[in-house]
Amino acid sequence: MYKRLLFWLLVCLITGIAKAETHQAPPPDRLTVNMLANTEQVLLNGYPTITPLEKAVAYPENWQFTEIATPNPLFGWVLCSEKNNTKQQAYRILVASNRSLLAEGSADLWDSGQVNSDQSVHIPYNGKPLETGNVYFWKVKTWDNHSGESPYSNVSAFKTADRFVEYGTDRYPIQKADEHPIVLSRLDGDTYFADFGKASFGRLRLNLYSETDSDSVIVHLGEASKEGRVDRSPGGTIRYSRFVITPRQGLNSYLIAIPPDKRNTGPQAVLMPRHIGEVTPFRYCEIENYAHPLQEKDVVRESAFYPFNEHDSHFHCSDTVLNQVWELCKYSIKATSFLGVYVDGDRERIPYEADALINQLSHYGVANDFSMARYTHEYLIRKPTWPTEWILQSILMAWEDYMYTGNTLSIAHFYEDLQAKSLIALADENGFISTRTGKVTPEVLASIHFKGELRDIVDWPHTGILGLEKEEGGEIDGFVFTDINTVVNAFHYRALTLMANIAGVLGQTDDQTFYRERAEKLKKSFNAHLFDRKRGVYIDGIGTDHASLHANMFPLAFGMVPDMHVDGVLRFIRSRGMACSVYGSQFLLDGLYNAHDAEYGLQLLASTGERSWYNMIRLGSTITLEAWDNKYKPNLDWNHAWGAAPANLIPRKLMGIEPMLPGFKKIRIKPQPGTLASAEIKLPTIRGDVLVSFINHPGESLRLDIDIPANTTAEVHLPFLHRKQTLLMDGQPIPYKRDGSFSVIEHVGSGKHSFVIER
Repeated sequence: MYKRLLFWLLVCLITGIAKAETHQAPPPDRLTVNMLANTEQVLLNGYPTITPLEKAVAYPENWQFTEIATPNPLFGWVLCSEKNNTKQQAYRILVASNRSLLAEGSADLWDSGQVNSDQSVHIPYNGKPLETGNVYFWKVKTWDNHSGESPYSNVSAFKTADRFVEYGTDRYPIQKADEHPIVLSRLDGDTYFADFGKASFGRLRLNLYSETDSDSVIVHLGEASKEGRVDRSPGGTIRYSRFVITPRQGLNSYLIAIPPDKRNTGPQAVLMPRHIGEVTPFRYCEIENYAHPLQEKDVVRESAFYPFNEHDSHFHCSDTVLNQVWELCKYSIKATSFLGVYVDGDRERIPYEADALINQLSHYGVANDFSMARYTHEYLIRKPTWPTEWILQSILMAWEDYMYTGNTLSIAHFYEDLQAKSLIALADENGFISTRTGKVTPEVLASIHFKGELRDIVDWPHTGILGLEKEEGGEIDGFVFTDINTVVNAFHYRALTLMANIAGVLGQTDDQTFYRERAEKLKKSFNAHLFDRKRGVYIDGIGTDHASLHANMFPLAFGMVPDMHVDGVLRFIRSRGMACSVYGSQFLLDGLYNAHDAEYGLQLLASTGERSWYNMIRLGSTITLEAWDNKYKPNLDWNHAWGAAPANLIPRKLMGIEPMLPGFKKIRIKPQPGTLASAEIKLPTIRGDVLVSFINHPGESLRLDIDIPANTTAEVHLPFLHRKQTLLMDGQPIPYKRDGSFSVIEHVGSGKHSFVIER
């Protein structure tokens, strides 16, 4: 009996081993070409179809599709694994001119063979020359350190453009979605009121019935409501429009054509693509003088947006206000993407660097797309705007693009432009730059592609501008402008630091040394001449003793404050409150979290005061505002994504998820919950989704659960509670390194892990 039992145990053991050895990894997923997913998707007049790409290209005037404009596109995928600590060891790519060839396992254009590499992004095509205007098909398989060889991925397709370029950023076409009102109510016998729940950029379709040809139906569209009707006089740049329809006899469908607005369709504006048509932002629709029955299906809003998957990201926490702020800001990124380039809402429809940087980081935080950010950044390199600081922000955008994508093509192509945008030509003997000391020459302006007057901005609006009374402080906290401006030079320091990094990445070692030395020199001069040691604060500039929030939050955000002065600067910053614009809040919160003042950061993010994101919700907007309230900018608009900073501050700073190595090859997970009891987030990255959640008992314990993509590693930061604290990873004690107020686990493999730290 015992021998038989032993025999069956041995059989089970051998069978289990065999099954383990034959366990196959999942196929690669989320295939991309030039960092674009779903390149095979075909649109008809902006609507997604099921038409195969190879059939649609025969009639390009009717269809829209992504076009790849480089002759050697870059392939990428997400490595899938059900096991922890998974690394890719090899890949094999097949590219063919015909879908059926790949189905047979053959490739007439490129068979990479088995390439021993852990690279899963930015792999250049290396087969027979591709032709313009053609459709190509590809698939990939991988080998990993656990399960060996995977099956091939699903077949993906892409179309090449009608002309190849040496370098370019490919984009998706703008798409549309039909939306019906969430509420349609009859106000009286002949008036209906429709609420779509959220505002979007679009146009309206109506099904209307008429017994005669003499009716006149009046349609009102608006972003704001008042007393249950569309607000006809919303003020500022809040949108309202009125249209008159004379229905034909019988039941017919009508599309309301939006007329161009001179303010946002001028020579400098980005125009709507023809397949979408002109749009206007609206949430509410009022249909007046219509006595017949009307149902939700008869009222359709055609909303326009850059492709956006709401399921790419997720955030929920124990603070109900913060949850609403997240949803407001996440939706703002989608709603304002209607042009495929970041613009200043609906006023001018012109890209600005300040808007673009916040949009870029926020787009990374809520959607798995990198093309819109890169395209906008490169657009602004050639078409910059007037503020000194915003010229410098091009370098910040270039660095974030590299860190989030891991792709060097953009920084390499625009390297000389980025050098010029450091504005080092304006520097004096101490390293300070100024636009007011005669150094802004025509040559300098030409090098940054700017025609006009370069001026410092600090924040916007300024005192007494745009209807503000002279006693109003604007959004600059009383900042005093001098020849040597503290905020401008903080930006200059950040630009020099990042230019040193960029030069190092590109192998420009002499330039790397040059920029690093100039940054060190400026930081020394900055703290010697602009820091008031007696008060422990930074002043606005040389020649004034005024100290503003801005003069302190920017040096803190950019790492210029010596450790010994951080607490004093933080005390001053706390004393000023949110004395900055929605734009300035990005840098204020960056500085607070960089200095580990998580509790004040949380307080500002979840505030219900007048200067808060919740106030935007309270006012009735579903897209972030251009300013905190109408009183701070009387001509504000209700569709300005530079107000959506929490869409990036929550994942980057509160939840602490940032790339340590380019393209998220290594991930820093450093949550700073303050007193927030619990939270969970899903963050899309170029290598796959990062999931982080925590349960927090401040000062006593914290449980952190993470799930990071295969082919990545992480560095995890937990609070340091006590020198005799207990720290467990996956139920087992683990060594850690103390770094100030954090306990750091430096090398965490991919997959799911649980951490518990207790006092």
